[in-house]
Formats: sequence, C-alpha cells, structure tokens
Amino acid sequence: MSKLLTTAEVAERLGVTRWRVNALIRDDRLKATKMGQIFVIDERDLKPVMVRPPGRPPHKASKKGEKK
Repeated sequence: MSKLLTTAEVAERLGVTRWRVNALIRDDRLKATKMGQIFVIDERDLKPVMVRPPGRPPHKASKKGEKK
C-alpha cells in the first residue's frame, strides 16, 4: 500500500516549493486528490515528475531572421 503525501512533503521530496507542487497539480502534471481544503498525492504518482531534470529546458537560440 502506498502512502498519501501532503504538498509540503512532496515539495521536500522533489526539492521544490509548495507553490511549484500546486502549479504541477493545477497544470495536470501531478495527480492529486482534494481532501477538505488540502491536496494529497499518492507517492506512486511522483515517479513521472521525479524523473524530470530540475529547472527549465535550455533555450534554443533562434536563427537570424526567423519569426517567433
């Protein structure tokens, strides 16, 4: 049986802030269940976000003359 974690516990495990965890939940990148006023996350659902490297992906330099 897996353990249910709070957003604070998830933030500690991922090395991010609670606000970042809430953003992942809001963006449907981290599955969570609302219990009362808090979100709880099944520790098995952390695997997809744990394998991602931290930070933003590197910015690709645009070629001169290309439109964004």
